[in-house]
Amino acid sequence: MALDAKQKAALFAGAGALRLLLFQAFPSLPNRLAGRVELSTPVSSFKRLQEGLYLYTHNVSPYDGGVYHQAPLLLPLLSLLPSASDHPLATNLLFTVVDLLSAHALGQIADTGRAASTRLFTSSRKSIRWSSAAIVAGYLFSPFTLAACMARSTSALTNLCILTAMAKASQGASTTFLLVLSAASYLSMHPLLLFPPLLALLYDARLDRSKSAPSPLTFTVMHTFGLLVACGALLVASALLTGSWDFLEATYGVRLLLPDLTPNVGLWWYFFIEMFDSFRDFFLGVFWLHVASYTPGLTIRLRTQPLFVAATLTGIFAIFTPYPSVADAALYLSLIPLFRHLFPLMRYTFLASASVLYASFLGPAFYHLWVYAGSGNANFFYAITLVWSLGLSIIVGDSLYAALRDELDVERPELRDKEVKRI
Repeated sequence: MALDAKQKAALFAGAGALRLLLFQAFPSLPNRLAGRVELSTPVSSFKRLQEGLYLYTHNVSPYDGGVYHQAPLLLPLLSLLPSASDHPLATNLLFTVVDLLSAHALGQIADTGRAASTRLFTSSRKSIRWSSAAIVAGYLFSPFTLAACMARSTSALTNLCILTAMAKASQGASTTFLLVLSAASYLSMHPLLLFPPLLALLYDARLDRSKSAPSPLTFTVMHTFGLLVACGALLVASALLTGSWDFLEATYGVRLLLPDLTPNVGLWWYFFIEMFDSFRDFFLGVFWLHVASYTPGLTIRLRTQPLFVAATLTGIFAIFTPYPSVADAALYLSLIPLFRHLFPLMRYTFLASASVLYASFLGPAFYHLWVYAGSGNANFFYAITLVWSLGLSIIVGDSLYAALRDELDVERPELRDKEVKRI
């Protein structure tokens, strides 16, 4: 059910007012949250963004200090705003608007109905769904989304681009899809892996809308070329802005080679702290190959459900990328309600929810014991991040099982509600 104008206005006004109220009522909270490793990483930290912005406004290369690892084009855009330390209202408004736009894109995805019904597959449970209002409200009032907004993490910008790319692919808008996906890839690199399933979703939407689309090969080549041109234009603009190509090493090189081992909620930092230097390059390749290997397998196996593949990949990114944060998990958890029809088939909902909540409450406590109280060590925090990743992994695995079982029930109706065993 689509949001009507009054519902949408009330929902978005309430969410925006809540964010601005938190910013104004607790002025020290954004800076405190910006220092939390669960919310800010070396490639998304607002404090590091401020450092880069200071260097940029003083005609110094933002990458000279070795602190700023984010996209160069963010700097001229944010330099138009007043100083966040002296006049934070403009910055707070910016991140509030980013959250509202993300929720708007999520509502557009829900309105298309492509989560349960596509050109090649229609779930037998498609009538089981939540309204767009409920899905959007779940995103806007999620504690994870609110925390990421208050921390002013630049992951919020990446999430906006990803959700907009999904919305435009669902609607069959090729040009906008390519632009926003290239922007997401430019900001964080790993969204580039979403291109195959979203391209399949775009093709289905175009075919449903016009009933006549180019051949799949021509369509793929054209859009791949368009994505490369858009990404190339952003990189060239960055080189012109900074005066060299050194930003590639400082931004994407940091993601690929992991020189900054600041703790986060991911799995990489502790592993590579303990890694012998002679094995480091090998395991970097293995870890990145592991992340990239999910895209072709899931896209081919679940070709009939491309939106589900894209949503599942965001969950995989929240677990297995080098510098994940709570904002990445918030994106994945906001997409899961789109697939309400799969919930009756999921088996470990309580275990997954309990694991995520357990890690959410104990993670900050364990980090405090390690860093501030001095009564623990790195194993305290890493152990709780393993529980966090376990909870997300259970959701990813269980939803994949539910999607495959739903597909089986459509193909073999006689097996519906019967137990399935893997041999």
